[in-house]
Formats: sequence, C-alpha cells, structure tokens
Amino acid sequence: MFKTINEFIIWFDEIVWGPKALKFMVKNEEGGTGEVTSFGALCTALSATIGTGNIVGVATAIVTGGPGALFWMWIAAFFGMATKYAEGVLAILYRKVDKNGHVLGGSAAQNFFDVNKQYTVTIVGQEYSWAIIITGVILTLCVGLVLIGGIKRISKVSEIIVPFMAIAYVIICLILLITNYKAIPGAISEIIKGAFGINAVAGGALGSIAIAMQKGIARGIFSNEAGLGSAPIAAAAAQTKEPVRQGLVTMTGTFIDTIIICTMTGLSIVITGSWNIGLKGVEVTSDAFQKGLPFHPLIASFLLMICLIFFAFTTILGWNYYGERCLEYLLGENNKKILIYRWLYIVAVFAGPFMTVEAVWNIADVFNGLMAFPNLIALIALSGVVTSATKDYFRRTK
Repeated sequence: MFKTINEFIIWFDEIVWGPKALKFMVKNEEGGTGEVTSFGALCTALSATIGTGNIVGVATAIVTGGPGALFWMWIAAFFGMATKYAEGVLAILYRKVDKNGHVLGGSAAQNFFDVNKQYTVTIVGQEYSWAIIITGVILTLCVGLVLIGGIKRISKVSEIIVPFMAIAYVIICLILLITNYKAIPGAISEIIKGAFGINAVAGGALGSIAIAMQKGIARGIFSNEAGLGSAPIAAAAAQTKEPVRQGLVTMTGTFIDTIIICTMTGLSIVITGSWNIGLKGVEVTSDAFQKGLPFHPLIASFLLMICLIFFAFTTILGWNYYGERCLEYLLGENNKKILIYRWLYIVAVFAGPFMTVEAVWNIADVFNGLMAFPNLIALIALSGVVTSATKDYFRRTK
C-alpha cells in the first residue's frame, strides 16, 4: 500500500491534522514576511473575538430572542467563515509594510465578590460596587503594561492566554454538558423550534422568528466579527507569503469562536433553563454554571469570573491593536499620536465597567453595522480576486 516510510508518514500526517486550515493554524510558514507568526496573528484576532460575546453576548441573545437565537448564530458563523477567509486572503494581498516593518492592512467580579452590592461608592449620582472599581483599576493597569509594548507584546500575551483560557472554558462547559447529557436532545429541539417559531402562538410565529434571527445574527457577528473587517488587520501582520494560506487560518477563528465556544455557552443556558427567569447579561451564564456544574455554586461562579476577566482582557488588547493600525493607516506613522491614542484607550478601559449592559450592546450593534456595510461592499467587489488567488494556490499545491 505504501511504497516508502516517507509516504506513510505523509499519509498519517494528513490523518492526524486533517484539513489544511487546521494544519496551517499551528504550523508556521518558513520564509514569510510579517511581524508575527500565523498562529500569533490568529491568536491576536481571537483575543478580540473570544470574549464577552461568548459569555454575555450569547446569554443576552437567548434571553431576548429565545433559544432559537443560537441557531441563527450558527447560520451567521457558517457564512462568516467564508467572509473571514476572503478577508484573510485580501489582508495579505493588499497589506503595506512601512519603513519600520510595521504592517498595515486590511461584570462578573461584582456577581462573585459583592452580589448584593453591600460595599458601594457614589460616582456622578450612581452607586457602584467597590468590586467593580477595584477590578477596573487592576484591569486598566494590566492593559496599560501590555499596550505600551505594541503588537509583538500583544501577540505574545495572546498566544499564551487565548489558547489556555479557551481550552479551560471548553473543559468547564464540557463538564456541564456531560453531567447533564440527557437534557441535550431536548435543548437542541428547543433551539430548532425557537428558530422557526414552532412554539409561538398563532399569529406570533413570524415575530418570534424575526426576533430570534435578529438577536442571533447580531450577537453572532459581535462574537466572531465575521464581515466587520477587523480580523484582516491582525491577519495582515502574519509572517506568510501565501494569502490563501492565511485566509484558511483566519477562517478557523470563526469556527472556534462561534461553532465551538458560543454553542457550548448556549447549550448550557438552555439546558439549565437560566434564560427565562428574569436574569440579564452575565447573571444568566453564572446561574447556568451554578445549576449545571457538579461543584459548589461559589466555585462555579469563581470559574466563570476568571474566564470572563481573562476573555475581556484579551478582547481589550486585540481591539486596541485594531484601532492603532487604523489610526496609523489614516494619519501615517506618528508615534506621538499613537501614544495619545493608547492613553485615551486606557482611560476608556477604566470607564467601560461603569456603563449599563443595555448601553454597551446597543452601541456595539450600531458600530458593528457601520463597520460591516462598507467592508461587505469591498468583499463583493473583490470576490473575483479572492477566487483567482484561491484557484492559483490550490493549482500550485495540488
């Protein structure tokens, strides 16, 4: 069957690693130009996507749109992988490298420590828990220390934190799902029925479908950022000569973010029934963990808090990098302006925890839409370029 040992090794390698996208995700290209490895670029992009959207965003979507919202998140991810691939290809094709080698392109703490808000302080007429203030200060200091180091430090930190926390969160969710495995078929049935308004009363089916679709797609896009044009900024910094190769790597981010992590969060919430008992935001996921995990509720809340803090931390790092690259692209290289931007960003990080959940999601939806429209127009206009590059790559590597 195999003429040489080398042929067997090649065959076994394909069996182990499977599709090219997964293989390229961890196997760096030799001789490529860029600032960080392909895996580092993916982790930087994932640092911006794997975050509050996976925990709080999924919970918010299911609370407002019902279990069917998770189905529409899957649909958004299915098409999102295609747009992410195109974005990754175009990011490498059209990236620019400046003279310094920079590439231009394409709260849970309160629920754990002070759930009843016994220790508060009044700021501008509003009462805030000391847990939020202390967490905000610590998070701001940590963010500031990393941001001063630029993309290479952001990439290094992301390469360590993102895989570790993603795996840890998946393991926690798997424990919950395995412990409650008998309820999974019923939860999936509820998700499908909710997606198509099967359980809605007469005359309300269309409205039920519309809400589930709107919330599912909106939160899905917020989580995986497919079509927003943000991931290509990180992809453009990858050390690679092959646009298609990086497109395949970029595409895996949507699969990891939505199909794996968001699905596990959504199933946990639907299985435990935490979505329809009047809770909001992270309280929903926290309640699901407390009910579903075979641990003491305090331990379950602590695990979720740790995951959410680290996810939020890496998301903040990723979006700072995106903002810096956009500023540099528009205004040219200017270290003083970049430094001013970083300090303003750090101030915004501290202010963020004091905003309401509703305000945060509404602002996110508005700006995501403003980002998506011009980006999708560009993707459609350049679809021929993506198709041509893809055919050429697979012809050469067949």
